[in-house]
Amino acid sequence: MPVHYPFSAVLGCQADDLDDMGLALVLTTISPEIGGVLVRGEKGTAKSTAVRGLAAVLPSISVYAGDRFSIDPADPSAESPDGPFGSAAVVESRPVRLVELPVGATEDRVVGSLHLESALSRGAVEFEPGLLARAHRGLLYVDEVNLLHDHLVDLLLDAAAMGRVSVERDGVSVEHAARFVLIGTMNPEEGELRPQLLDRFGLTVEVAAPRDPALRAEVVRRRMAFDLDAPAFVERYVAAERDLTARVSAARALVGKVRLTAPGLLKIAEVCAAFEVDGLRADIVTARTAVAHAAWAGRSEVTREDIRRAALLALPHRRRRNPFDAPGLDEDLLDRILGDEELPPEPPEGGPSDGSDSEDSVGLDTPPPSGSGGSTDAEDGSTDAEPPSVEPASEASGVETNTADDAPDQAQSPSGVAGESVTAAAPAYRPRLLTVTGLGTGRTGGRSKAIGSSGRRIGANTSVRGSLHLVETLKAAAGKQAARPRTSAKVELRIEDLRTAVREGREANLVLFCVDASGSMAARKRMAQVKAAVLSLLLDAYRRRDKVGMITFRGEGAELVLPPTGSVDLAAARLDEVPAGGRTPLAEGLLEAARVLQREHLRDPDLRPLLVVVTDGRANSSRKTAQTHGKDAVRRSQQAAAYVAGLGVTTVVIDSESGPMRLGLARQLAEHLGAEHVPVAEVSAEALTSAVHGFTGSTMGRGAA
Repeated sequence: MPVHYPFSAVLGCQADDLDDMGLALVLTTISPEIGGVLVRGEKGTAKSTAVRGLAAVLPSISVYAGDRFSIDPADPSAESPDGPFGSAAVVESRPVRLVELPVGATEDRVVGSLHLESALSRGAVEFEPGLLARAHRGLLYVDEVNLLHDHLVDLLLDAAAMGRVSVERDGVSVEHAARFVLIGTMNPEEGELRPQLLDRFGLTVEVAAPRDPALRAEVVRRRMAFDLDAPAFVERYVAAERDLTARVSAARALVGKVRLTAPGLLKIAEVCAAFEVDGLRADIVTARTAVAHAAWAGRSEVTREDIRRAALLALPHRRRRNPFDAPGLDEDLLDRILGDEELPPEPPEGGPSDGSDSEDSVGLDTPPPSGSGGSTDAEDGSTDAEPPSVEPASEASGVETNTADDAPDQAQSPSGVAGESVTAAAPAYRPRLLTVTGLGTGRTGGRSKAIGSSGRRIGANTSVRGSLHLVETLKAAAGKQAARPRTSAKVELRIEDLRTAVREGREANLVLFCVDASGSMAARKRMAQVKAAVLSLLLDAYRRRDKVGMITFRGEGAELVLPPTGSVDLAAARLDEVPAGGRTPLAEGLLEAARVLQREHLRDPDLRPLLVVVTDGRANSSRKTAQTHGKDAVRRSQQAAAYVAGLGVTTVVIDSESGPMRLGLARQLAEHLGAEHVPVAEVSAEALTSAVHGFTGSTMGRGAA
């Protein structure tokens, strides 16, 4: 067995003085219903080391001998696929398991699959448990959880929500319990976590390397001592580890007896409401964490300090409105809500009531009162931002009249350059899905269709890469058995019989934005609407794990303001800084996009691009080329569009033109690019749905007439 670095040595403190990371890890093991811990921090901050040391300080658990699913012998309702176990079954004690889920694990390895050796040698259909079964009643650890493939994230979400895993595949039908403490570590610089999974973590902590030279030196000294003689180093912390184990056991025994009074529960609700968290999961997790903290401190009743520590751990990641907001909690506001005094005592039995339930305290399993306006199902409630109200686009064409509305918005802040202004984006919304045509082979994501290692099975082939397709393998071998010499009743398989599954899933793409930032975009507040559309698409790219890049063109030429990157929040920051003003060198913008796309294709041929051109379609030359090409700006933009179209890149033109009189130049540009034309008002998914419903209704009306 590997020797892990002691948990208490990582924390550098005793049980009475745990830091945020240590406290969060301990509390979620005292009360697993909290939902696990997400540890965020820069590289080299001992995140993984602390998690691996945690399992050693947890009390042992009792299991049936030979039970691969680790059900609790003390729970009469627990069932194991390896059971049933009678009263004479042997019960043994073993340490809590720490099961590590690699980011590159296959779906079969996570949930389990058919036992191939039994199937091929004996013709028996047996289930081989996966990592989720092994983690039952233990710890499931995912390092770099933000890099986990989406299909594995979906499996974790289902298991975390239901506490069970159902497997229906390859002739196997198995259901088993999978209740575990989910612990994830991540470096935010490598990308953010999918929102659905982020909300499933009960607690989150931010860690950073100490800045005190003395502390840094002590960390290095301990690590070098461990590397020199690990057993001797671990021996020095045996007493501290034993104390932690005893205290965790005592807290587990006490947690079910801790009282959360009605005033305490109301205070938790006030805190969650004040920080505008989504859904009710925050209230539930905060209450459970406060109860666990009270048990950890040896108290039988939740206090103000318990609620404060619980809120600091349970709320920061739930109050984030979008991926670009900085995490954290305003502690001054928290203290003002909690007040300086302790929680008031319960009213005397039979005394005045505030209209709440007659019970004077609640426990971890107390059901909500009827008519409370929510249930456990409501925990998942979260809504996307409403799209801004936009006037329907007119179909009129012609030259725009020069009115006062064409002037740049006076509320815009100056950029420091004459004729340019910086406009803030309008509120973001849920955008329509833009995809790359065809089937790709890129890394797993959530945008375009692709052939990969995840997704639904659509066939089989003879490739040696991929997961085995057992049924197709046996079919391929079945017709050849008569021609093969056989010495037993077993099916004889050969290399040429093997078939691997062909799966259709989703891939991530490179989304390259080419944004018109010329003077015409500052008219009619177009830039605010354009930035809202781009910001909404950036949010969508974040959720789908795309790489993004951004080009702007205005004035004298085009500029790559953001080289392709996985940091979508950086793209949002650059978008805020984009000014509008000057001429419209559309051709230069398209040619710069072509150069970027060609360069990125050389770097990663499997990463398919999606080019999003945001413009009103107008074009004029820069001052540098005005003398020779001033009258040919439109022709040059058409030539540039034809060149981009020849690259075979899927392109979308978002038309920013507005007003009653329109030239329709963006639609003409889309035709030259072979691109889809989308008015900016129809980038919203709700606007698209309304348009489809309106078209369907009018068509049905005409048919009925």
